[in-house]
Amino acid sequence: MKSVLAIKTNRMLKTFIYGLTIFTVLFGCNNPNGIAPPPPDVGFIGEPVPVIPFEELLDLVQERTFKYFWDFADPTSGLARERSQSLETLTTGGSGFGISSFPAAINRGWISKDEAIQQLKKILTFLENADTYHGVFSHWYLNTGTTQPFGNKDDGGDIVETAFLIQGLLINRQYFSGNSADEIDIRDRITAIWEDVEWDWYTQGNKSITWHWSTNYEFELNHIISGWNEALIVYVLAASSPTHPIDKETYDNGWARNGDIKNEGTFYGHFLPLGENLGGPLFFAHYSFIGLDPRGLEDQYANYFEQNQAHSLINYEYCIANPKGYAGYSGHSWGLTASDNNTGYAAHSPTNDLGIITPTAALSSFPYTPNESKKALEYFYYNLNQNLWGDYGFYDAFSEHFNWYADGYLAIDQGPIVAMIENYRSQLLWTLFMQDQEIKDGLTKLGFTY
Repeated sequence: MKSVLAIKTNRMLKTFIYGLTIFTVLFGCNNPNGIAPPPPDVGFIGEPVPVIPFEELLDLVQERTFKYFWDFADPTSGLARERSQSLETLTTGGSGFGISSFPAAINRGWISKDEAIQQLKKILTFLENADTYHGVFSHWYLNTGTTQPFGNKDDGGDIVETAFLIQGLLINRQYFSGNSADEIDIRDRITAIWEDVEWDWYTQGNKSITWHWSTNYEFELNHIISGWNEALIVYVLAASSPTHPIDKETYDNGWARNGDIKNEGTFYGHFLPLGENLGGPLFFAHYSFIGLDPRGLEDQYANYFEQNQAHSLINYEYCIANPKGYAGYSGHSWGLTASDNNTGYAAHSPTNDLGIITPTAALSSFPYTPNESKKALEYFYYNLNQNLWGDYGFYDAFSEHFNWYADGYLAIDQGPIVAMIENYRSQLLWTLFMQDQEIKDGLTKLGFTY
């Protein structure tokens, strides 16, 4: 936890520093664009941060955050480390989120195409030799390719983490579409990994998909994947598989619970089609939609852009209403989702509000709430920079109420920031994923229009 002494000292100078910043901004000193920082009633910590055009700020945040998956990647496997404080533990789903943004990194000039190809080859070699369970990868690995257990009886295949990984790989299979030997090799190897996943085997012969399987405990955890949560992509990929597909009945019964997935309530003036009251943690609106384009995506249960936008706006309005009275919550500082906190880790949400704001919540919602997310980004960067901004972007979470600021990063929180801001700006990842004919066929099978 960061020192509170520095924060308190800085706040003694708050009025003077902010006034100086306003003068500098409004009278043009080093700021030809005349862009004003957030207003003083939302707090200020640290030295004034030079104001830059908004598009440059998006560039900076994306590129700095991507470095977590590039500069800080495990050198042996190329995969992402689970968190910055744990060098040995590699994450499957978090790596999938990072891999998803390789095309954006190339297009925006952060890395070269050849560098991405070489890194992908390293990653694919690791995945081809890692422990798998009917083609399904584990939640965590050591860089030897050996499964690192995630928890009690969770020491085998994790089909949700695998789906996040496959989503990223398929985005790259579409992007590397050239006729060079390297690009053909990448496509072929991704296809082999994709076709190896036995989605149908994880149904246990029932009309639903089970989250975990272990050689030691088999299906003993018996966690059925049902919505609404982050795992829509599991059923979409399972229906799209050319080798081990599921049918629509499995989607309707397992994921949609034969219609019980619906909510259809109104919260803070926003109609919520699916899921729990007040929406739950915001990662539900991000993880499956790294590649899956929610714009115009609709089936018998929901319009998925409307679902994700309502979820994000409810989260935003909840933080403004701030029923628990936490210091620091506002329309500039909002976003509740799973992250580290001042006592450990939790899935923060309006129904589990512990006073913790997590930057990935608002920033990964840019496609749904561009104005609200912009306010949060500017507040995090300009007002909390000294305590929230580091080598790989924004630290994981913070609480002004408890004067607590994380000093580390989690891959599953950093990855969606890069990917979803890119989808907001260029729709690149959405475009690539939705061009995949197998994905189109799977969505059609499940009754989606898109």
